[in-house]
Amino acid sequence: MSLLVDALAIAFWVSAGLVVYAYVAYPVLIWTLSRVFGRKPVPPVVTDADLPSVSILVAAFNEEKEIGDRIVNALKQDYPKGMLEVVIASDGSSDRTNEIARGFEQHGVRLLDYSLRRGKATVLNDAFGELRGDIVVLSDANTYFSDPEVVRKLVRWFQDPTVGAVCGKLVLTDPDTGTNVDGVYWKYETFLKLCESRLGALLGSNGAIYAIRRELFDGIPPDTVLDDFVIPLLARMRTGKRIIYDPQARADEETPKGIRQEFKRRTRLGAGGFQCIGMLRGLLHPRHGWTCFTFWSHKVLRWACPFFLLAALITNIALAIIGGPLFAALLVCQCVFYALAVFGTRLPARPKVCKLIRLTTMFTSMNAALLTGFIRWTRGSQRAAWERTARAQEIVPTQLPPAADSVNATGAVA
Repeated sequence: MSLLVDALAIAFWVSAGLVVYAYVAYPVLIWTLSRVFGRKPVPPVVTDADLPSVSILVAAFNEEKEIGDRIVNALKQDYPKGMLEVVIASDGSSDRTNEIARGFEQHGVRLLDYSLRRGKATVLNDAFGELRGDIVVLSDANTYFSDPEVVRKLVRWFQDPTVGAVCGKLVLTDPDTGTNVDGVYWKYETFLKLCESRLGALLGSNGAIYAIRRELFDGIPPDTVLDDFVIPLLARMRTGKRIIYDPQARADEETPKGIRQEFKRRTRLGAGGFQCIGMLRGLLHPRHGWTCFTFWSHKVLRWACPFFLLAALITNIALAIIGGPLFAALLVCQCVFYALAVFGTRLPARPKVCKLIRLTTMFTSMNAALLTGFIRWTRGSQRAAWERTARAQEIVPTQLPPAADSVNATGAVA
């Protein structure tokens, strides 16, 4: 019996310890390492004469409610005339997305109209070959650059030939209150990006706002789910060029309207995460240094946490029966935690105490979504084609885009 108890206790403490490491110890460790061994990236000073040609690429599917405003926002970027193009790649859109995008052709906007819906990865593979810019800035239809200098801020880093990709900062807002409990988690993830960037070990980018040298894109498998994670890291694995995080290059995006939509999004991310391990397994080798360390700690262990949590719960139940009062107390703590997570689904975002309780809901929901994503990945049921998520303001434009004099675009290709 003692051997069984010892084996269960080891399994419990290892499982619980890996969860604590992934979410608590790793942030402390990466902060310490970034201060001891890293350095803060300093952007070079560039003039207009130094700026490269740029293509802003937005892949879209049935975005008639957003695409007009998104194009106007992109055209307002302050960039030398003739050096910036805006390209909309439509993945078999069946609404007015293409019609609205064509209305901006007089401002230099190009529509790549792919009649068959094949998924974002295939669209990107085809679209990159049609682009003219040396640097490609990728963004989403429901994302808005926060100021006219965003593209300049992203591309200035490419004066350094060792830089291959630059990730901007995405600010998430709740569609109803302007805040979200996810904002706490997002700040946590932003903190990790800053630390990893100091070590030269940033993992991927955010599809809402990042830039990459066009020459580094070598295509991705058509079933790729997390293209924004895979594209920069494949380039790094192949060429060794760095990925930089620039928090000054900011974009804004609303979170999905409801818990169900958010769970669906996280499930897709979970399925894509497990898929990525195979695609990027070369980065798990120690020869990649800090990137290997961050990939194991920040991603692989994080994606495995649902299994560690299940193992910790199952072994804790057994140990509570045969292992003594300590494990009984720990089981009570686990039960209280998960009860709070269920209770948190019914609480508002405010006051602060509700926000704290909802952190348990977010943590549990996120890991449940990862587990669901793993099941979808093993079954091969996660489609590469993305589904449009419901947003707060679903207003279909009643007219085509404004005339050139009201767009105030300084960078549209003539």
